[in-house]
Amino acid sequence: MRTPCLLLLTLCLLFSQVAPGILLRRLIPKPDHYVCHKNGGICFYSLCPTYTKLIGTCYRKKAKCCK
Repeated sequence: MRTPCLLLLTLCLLFSQVAPGILLRRLIPKPDHYVCHKNGGICFYSLCPTYTKLIGTCYRKKAKCCK
């Protein structure tokens, strides 16, 4: 009976320091425009400028992500 109590105490102390939002943030998918900007791209509703290339989409595939 002592072992489960010590294990539960250890888990409670371990996870009490971590904010709950950090654990849930990994489970929720990021919007595509966030991923575009994180990869260094810019969202355009028209064609990509001549000096850039298409690397993905933005705003639910309504715009193009160019880098």
